[in-house]
Amino acid sequence: MNALQFSLLFCALLFIVLLIVDPRRPRWALWYLRITILVGATLLVLAPFAWLLAAAFKDSSVLNEYVFFPPPHQLSRETVNLENFERLFRGQPSTEGTVYFWQYLVNSLFLASATTVVQLFFSSLTGYALAKYEFRGKPVITLFVLGSMMIPGMVLVAPVYEMLFRLRLLDSYWGLIVPGAVSAYGVFLFRQAFLSIPEEMLDAGRVDGASEFRIYWSLVVPLVRPVSAAFCLVTFLGTWNAYLFPNILLQSRHKLTLPIVLNLYIEEFSNQMGVFLAGTLLAIVPPAILFFALQREFIGGLTSGSVKG
Repeated sequence: MNALQFSLLFCALLFIVLLIVDPRRPRWALWYLRITILVGATLLVLAPFAWLLAAAFKDSSVLNEYVFFPPPHQLSRETVNLENFERLFRGQPSTEGTVYFWQYLVNSLFLASATTVVQLFFSSLTGYALAKYEFRGKPVITLFVLGSMMIPGMVLVAPVYEMLFRLRLLDSYWGLIVPGAVSAYGVFLFRQAFLSIPEEMLDAGRVDGASEFRIYWSLVVPLVRPVSAAFCLVTFLGTWNAYLFPNILLQSRHKLTLPIVLNLYIEEFSNQMGVFLAGTLLAIVPPAILFFALQREFIGGLTSGSVKG
């Protein structure tokens, strides 16, 4: 019997004991069962991250000897070292010269941040117009925006590629930022949030002499901060993990993003899986930092405006 089986058996026996002690009022037994299930689910979710952390510091020769880190008395240079990271950050030769791994990190960080900022501005501006202004063709535009969410991204690959080719935006970050400057999901999300803002507040700003853009930027946007945080998180993660369009549009090695490079590393470091796992570990750090920074706003932002249509 291994440690996992022993732990499960011990938890089950303890639950039975608590249930037998007071069968008429099984409050403590149910509380224990609930806590045990939550702790088990937490460990199940965190187990892949713990395995990745341990594997990034191991040599390939001992990668499968231990699930996580070995016992303290079996620690050695093969089980815990920084050789995978040293190999990862060595320059890789290419036709454009030597390219380093940190350049791919910077590329992904720049592209994800720029896309998030651009989409945040234009999507919120469009959502504000659809929520607070009346103009000719508004129902048609709203229906078009909502309908565009149903179009699969694969359908747009060929026309977007041809358009960017004619605009000479291939192999550039502008070719990835400009076509996605407005997010249909973001427009819908901000429109729902702006509908909850009373018109009297906007009229008060106009009476004070504020311009329409000043009302939007200084008065309305701060009121939907949870929605903005949730949208930034979703957009950043989507751009950070994007693979299809960057792989098609970017051709220079020094402009590639992390998902593309990590896929290439599977072949380049096929005999040194620890190097690939070290790159994967570093790739999840920025999204994790952003998530923990915005997690308080995330749930409130996604549920904001969900009642009023």
